[in-house]
Amino acid sequence: MHGENGYSRITLKDGDRQFLDFNEGGIRGKTPYVLDRFDLEYMKGFDVVHSGNYSFTENELHKIKEAGIPVSFDFSDDSTEEYYEKTAPDVTYAFCSFDGTDEEAEAHLKKIISMGPELAMASRGAKGCILYDGEKFFAQAAAPLAEVKDTLGAGDSLIASFLTGYIGKTKAGVDRETAIRESLAEAAAFAAGICGMEGAFGYGKKYE
Repeated sequence: MHGENGYSRITLKDGDRQFLDFNEGGIRGKTPYVLDRFDLEYMKGFDVVHSGNYSFTENELHKIKEAGIPVSFDFSDDSTEEYYEKTAPDVTYAFCSFDGTDEEAEAHLKKIISMGPELAMASRGAKGCILYDGEKFFAQAAAPLAEVKDTLGAGDSLIASFLTGYIGKTKAGVDRETAIRESLAEAAAFAAGICGMEGAFGYGKKYE
């Protein structure tokens, strides 16, 4: 498609990333995805499809679910309750950022699970993260850091590492609880490593 690529302008304040502005996804925001049978057949070759609340895929998620493909979705920290109610039923693994008490985080995760997902996880920065599987809560402390250069990408890397570990372990026959605990610990360590890099994957570039 011809048009402007999506972008965000981001600055750092004491190592913590802060968004300045963005262009609403560029051409993709103006022309959302429409998945066809060839797309879905391609997706069937993978263990999970990941998307999020800035990806313009909400109206297509039901096609992925109906094709029998697990869906991972990042609700970030600014999804409304109405948005959750519309989107969560088509999601298998739900992720979000959450700034609140342990009790508030647990209540939020319970509400998400009640809408359909199998697992729901809230990342909480220096507080670590909490995951709920519909029966039990799993708390994971943040891994220690010698130096924070840039928090950009920490949440995404937490999700990527957890999914890779959890799905791989369960496919290998590891029991669900062990797979969750081990994958959470691995994800916390991986996300901490990302915070030691400039830019989301080590290639930060100054915006002129």
